[in-house]
Amino acid sequence: MARRNMHLVAFLMTGPTCHHHGAWRHPESEVDNILDPTRYEHIARVLEAGKFDALFFADILGIYDIYGKSYDTMLGRGGQVCLLDPAVILPMMARVTERLGLGLTYSSTFNHPYQIARMLGTLDHLSRGRVAWNVVASTSTLEAQNFGMTEMPGRAQRYDRADEVLEACMALWNSWEEGALVLDKKSGIFADASKVHYADYEGQWIKTRGPLTVPRSPQGHPVIMQAGSSERGRDFGARWGEIIFTLQHQKSDMQTFYKDFKGRMQKFGRAPESCVVLPSIDVVIGETEAIARERAEYVNELVDTQLGMACVSGQIGIDLSQLDPDQPLTDIQVEQGSRGSFDVILQGTAAEGLTLGEAARRFATSELCPQLVGTPEMIADRLIDLFQDHACDGFVLTPTTFPGMYEQFCKTVVPILQERGVFRKDYAGRTLREHLQD
Repeated sequence: MARRNMHLVAFLMTGPTCHHHGAWRHPESEVDNILDPTRYEHIARVLEAGKFDALFFADILGIYDIYGKSYDTMLGRGGQVCLLDPAVILPMMARVTERLGLGLTYSSTFNHPYQIARMLGTLDHLSRGRVAWNVVASTSTLEAQNFGMTEMPGRAQRYDRADEVLEACMALWNSWEEGALVLDKKSGIFADASKVHYADYEGQWIKTRGPLTVPRSPQGHPVIMQAGSSERGRDFGARWGEIIFTLQHQKSDMQTFYKDFKGRMQKFGRAPESCVVLPSIDVVIGETEAIARERAEYVNELVDTQLGMACVSGQIGIDLSQLDPDQPLTDIQVEQGSRGSFDVILQGTAAEGLTLGEAARRFATSELCPQLVGTPEMIADRLIDLFQDHACDGFVLTPTTFPGMYEQFCKTVVPILQERGVFRKDYAGRTLREHLQD
């Protein structure tokens, strides 16, 4: 059996919070440079030095105002708010790196495939083949309203449309054959027009003629990333995904998801190894276990219950402001919002019987993904155990303190993973897709 290499992807957002909704308040976290391009250039350099496969930006196209019918808590207390457009930031990060993959979240519900294909094809050229597209079908009514819609389409319709968007984008990316750009000054031939074709795609929801204006990019098309948790979302990911980002509460949940997802790929005619499954992991590192636990306790105490309730409200699409925090979260019925996210929350509370308030604080601490606390050796041991027991193909690492956690992880944990032969010592290829096949 061929040796497997662990894959690492960094989770970023353009605001105070990634997963840990109290970390921005930590004395070591940098928050005064959120709008400064040097913030993003620095973290890109750090992650490339740590030989990460990629980073990617999660994105929210609005400010959650479900809790208390206001965005006062989410914005005022520093929840998940995206202050900048990641599509503008990625080219800056590409300029200061050479190998690191660069991922962008972009909605298939609100954007036309021609716009998506043109923008991502351009980024793939500018980065020399390092772009990933995290495809989201979007879930929230507030995002829909920002794009002139009264409410979101149903989940099935959103994913049906997303399938067509991917089909149309692929047709557009393939409208230029390899070698179509000639650039021969002597003959006067700029391009071989016979190698450029109309896309002529027409589905129920999507129609585009093509051809794309952007020549075929180094990867042919960007790496496709996806994070759907519902049944329909998993099928979508099994058809298209090359990176699957998932939130799972514990090892057994990861193993169940991993087995289920790899099995689904077969019905779409795809080999299981053509996609990597990466659960989210938070880490808190200390020189000793006692120091690490003290650090974790300190940063976790920076999360308040009200913000946690607002975060859960935003995820499940229900205003929890009038509910008793001592009520079991399992008693709440979800008929709208993100069913997949709600299922993940339930999964995390079922084992411990948490109340709504307790679950909200826990969710706002790590969004119910495992928080690994310990020395670099302990963290490496846990990651290797999950990796070797086929709970995953690697991890999406989410920050507590920023940028310190990433800096510490790259300097202390990565060398241990390299010494134990589960993680690359250097990049073998140039493109992101090559990294994923490494």
